[in-house]
Amino acid sequence: MKLSKIIFLLSCAFLFNSCASGYKTINPTSLNYISNNTSNGVTLEYKYDLLNNKKYIKKEKKNGIRLIAIRIKNDTEKDLVFGKDIKLTYENWNEIYIIETETVYKELKQSPASYLWYLLLSPIQFYTTKTDAYGYTEQTSSFPVGLIAGPGLAGGNMIAASSANAKLKKELNDFSINGKIIKKGETVFGLIGIRAYNYNALRLKIQ
Repeated sequence: MKLSKIIFLLSCAFLFNSCASGYKTINPTSLNYISNNTSNGVTLEYKYDLLNNKKYIKKEKKNGIRLIAIRIKNDTEKDLVFGKDIKLTYENWNEIYIIETETVYKELKQSPASYLWYLLLSPIQFYTTKTDAYGYTEQTSSFPVGLIAGPGLAGGNMIAASSANAKLKKELNDFSINGKIIKKGETVFGLIGIRAYNYNALRLKIQ
């Protein structure tokens, strides 16, 4: 096998491992919450480890963000505002800063343009050589496989990444909870992002 073919196959193996990730919907309303905390008539349930798509997990770890699904039930006799009347803290009562939804999206999203480097495959060609019975070359032909694989992989991955990002953005916006009014007797669900590298226990602080 010619060196060019070996390089091509190795490049393909590496690039296929770098393909865009799809986005699997989290849907906080259907999760099984285990961790919980109750304070002054308000109950918090929460869950870490929501992302199961390699590109988004990598971004979450790299940027020091933890995406958390939360369920809050207001059993008090008044309406409460999340972020004002209801705040989240760690066990030591240090208040947690909730990252803006748009910032969470920007730091977790895939970069569709990064898949343009598949175009580097474009110049690659496969050569076929025929020889006669005496070992002399009779005919050599080439096939521009790179012109098909390069643009195809680049375009396909850019579309896949953009579609996944759109789903992520929609879900983050649909379950944005900061500043939301939680009426008495109401249960709401949300997706929040915080700056953390660990899975610290959370608790409520009712103002």
